[in-house]
Amino acid sequence: MAEKITLPLVPLHGIVVFPNMIMHLDVGREKSVNALEAAMVDTRRIFLVAHKETDTENGEGEKFFEVGTISEIRQIIKLPDGNVRVLVEGINRGLVHEHRLSDKGNFDVIDITPHEDSWDENMETEALVRGVVRKFEEWVKLSKRIPSETFIAVTILEDFGRLADLIASHLNLKLEAKQAILSALSVDERLEKLYAILTRELEILQMESQINQRVRRQMEKLQKDHYLREQLKAIHKELGEEEDAGEELSEYRKRMDEGDYPDEVREIVDKELTRMSRLPPMASEGNVIRTYVEWLLDLPWRVSTKDAMDITEAAKILDTEHYGLEKVKERILDFLAVKALTKDKPAPILCLVGPPGVGKTSLASSVARAMGRKFIRASLGGIRDEAEIRGHRRTYVGAMPGRIIQGIKKSGANNPVFLLDEVDKLGKDGYAGDPSAALLEVLDPAQNNSFDDHYIDTPFDLSKVLWIVTANNLSTVPKPLRDRMEVITLSSYTETEKFEIARRYLTKRQKEENGLKRGDLVFTKGVLQEIIAEYTRESGVRELERIIGRACRKAARKIVEGEEVPIYITKKNLRDFIGRPKFLQTRAEKEPQIGVSTGMAWTEVGGDILPTEAIVLKGNGKLLLTGHLGDVMQESAQAGLTYIRSRSDLMKLDDDFYEKNDIHVHVPEGAVPKDGPSAGITMATAMISALTKKKVRSDVAMTGEITLRGNVLPIGGLKEKVLAAYREGMHTIILPKENAPDIEDIPESVRKKLEFVPLENMDEVLRTALIL
Repeated sequence: MAEKITLPLVPLHGIVVFPNMIMHLDVGREKSVNALEAAMVDTRRIFLVAHKETDTENGEGEKFFEVGTISEIRQIIKLPDGNVRVLVEGINRGLVHEHRLSDKGNFDVIDITPHEDSWDENMETEALVRGVVRKFEEWVKLSKRIPSETFIAVTILEDFGRLADLIASHLNLKLEAKQAILSALSVDERLEKLYAILTRELEILQMESQINQRVRRQMEKLQKDHYLREQLKAIHKELGEEEDAGEELSEYRKRMDEGDYPDEVREIVDKELTRMSRLPPMASEGNVIRTYVEWLLDLPWRVSTKDAMDITEAAKILDTEHYGLEKVKERILDFLAVKALTKDKPAPILCLVGPPGVGKTSLASSVARAMGRKFIRASLGGIRDEAEIRGHRRTYVGAMPGRIIQGIKKSGANNPVFLLDEVDKLGKDGYAGDPSAALLEVLDPAQNNSFDDHYIDTPFDLSKVLWIVTANNLSTVPKPLRDRMEVITLSSYTETEKFEIARRYLTKRQKEENGLKRGDLVFTKGVLQEIIAEYTRESGVRELERIIGRACRKAARKIVEGEEVPIYITKKNLRDFIGRPKFLQTRAEKEPQIGVSTGMAWTEVGGDILPTEAIVLKGNGKLLLTGHLGDVMQESAQAGLTYIRSRSDLMKLDDDFYEKNDIHVHVPEGAVPKDGPSAGITMATAMISALTKKKVRSDVAMTGEITLRGNVLPIGGLKEKVLAAYREGMHTIILPKENAPDIEDIPESVRKKLEFVPLENMDEVLRTALIL
């Protein structure tokens, strides 16, 4: 018996490659491509074996047949679509032992035992070979599918195993039949199987010939297309597989009569069914019509769910499922109350804007439960094709309705709560159109009562849908789209809110997801607060939930290993469950320093602080700006320097200080792009501190745009910025005076611990920020 060898593995789907057979294969799976590349740099040999289940798409838990083919790569061509076309030649059979990941980990290898054919040259084998060749000759004459030269090439072969493989490769057999021949290691067994298959194929061909003759006699006077149609019917009848197309049409008409459909839809369905009845049974257009009719009949044209407009119950549901967010919940309840009074009038489109993880999607789901409506979510992130919204026209192969109509069908009602998630992540393609423009019709109450999907091709009423849109950054949403929406802003959570959310919801959910019972794991007093303070630094609670989930998984492992329950997580053993803290210190400076000030920034994922450094060097008057600053931010620094030059006398600076020195302003985390005017007073304060050698208070954070005359102009995102400064340990907040009313939006628990200093000009900023 041959020794085991190990080769790269390329699984096949519905294909069998025989020894001495040359064929092209298109390979697209990453592991298979890596296996081919590994073989090319080694022996050029791979192992091809078919899946037992032809619909397997990934490599997890694959089941292969016991026999495959050791093959040699003759040629590899990379296709424009990223796939690889490879020309392979089968060498000989191989018996499968086990497969595993290669040492590199990016493709599979398999242990096999090569098999070489052998046979006894006796009378029985000779008789089998002659019988197989005779049957194959009859099959070639009847089928007329392969040239006679192929038959001649078969008859001159003296290798009986190769002869059987060559004949089998030319037959149009199912996967199981071909694999049975490949798995027959004995040449005699292989020939017997092939003889039986050829006998059956000949019977089928003879029956087909008889059917052809009978149909030809019956249909001599009809046209060719009618003749072919009757031939197919006769074949189906002979095989016992005849389908009555009339029953299918009757079923569609029955559904149309029993359902509640608009007149125009009934006319379209009736017209399409009439066309379908005139088509040949196997016509490809029949499947297109069938799919279109099913979509029309499945859509809930006049099916609505009854609203449960109990505002008290709605408030209870929102309070039960979401902690905090009082102003947000108040505004949602206001809209629901208006909807209860106006009933049939279109509801406003709600747009929930806020950082990731603050509960936008779950709020929309709660609104659906409060109203007793179906809930549908469509993620718009990364969509670049208008057809994703409006659908494809039916002239295209594989055409489908857009996501809007698909969602309506899935809900089974024409008045669901429809969430359009991540609308700010919509893309735009010069060839595929602008999906945000397609949304204008969807979200416009004046137009969406007759929404025209390209596939459905008849107006559908979307005016009863309650639309809720979510976004992280409203500035990237096109203005015409913003004008159609009522914006509700969700801000970052405070540490108190995070603790309550973790205590009430996150720990319970993670225990359930990780198979823990309620009393199996106990977070002792102060542990959740420590996780929030030292392991997370985020606006929402997603990272917090991941860390709690990590602790639950560690506890589950301890329980499985036999440790007694309940398991307690304390401050002392917290590291054993979730590792060392990530944020032992804040990024704020501990001591006042010269040339270092702290700004505040707003990002899509919440607020952040912006430490800003300035240093004065001997030079020729250059202003160096580093830290990946945008154009607006660079202009703010220029404006700050001009203000300093205009006030040089009061600051006791030399008149020509800017000619003899270079000033370098740097904002750390240089890989992160930064822009906007709100860091103007921060950069000006850092430069003034560096020039006057006066220290800046380390517990002060500031935000505001600066003008050439030193005025401090208002900014946006104050709440997010202040919460970030609070998380980083700041005590005093300098802000523009015009933003003073926004202080009320900041949670009271944070306001009490901070000192707010609203100012109008840079002179006041310097008196507060610098240690004079």
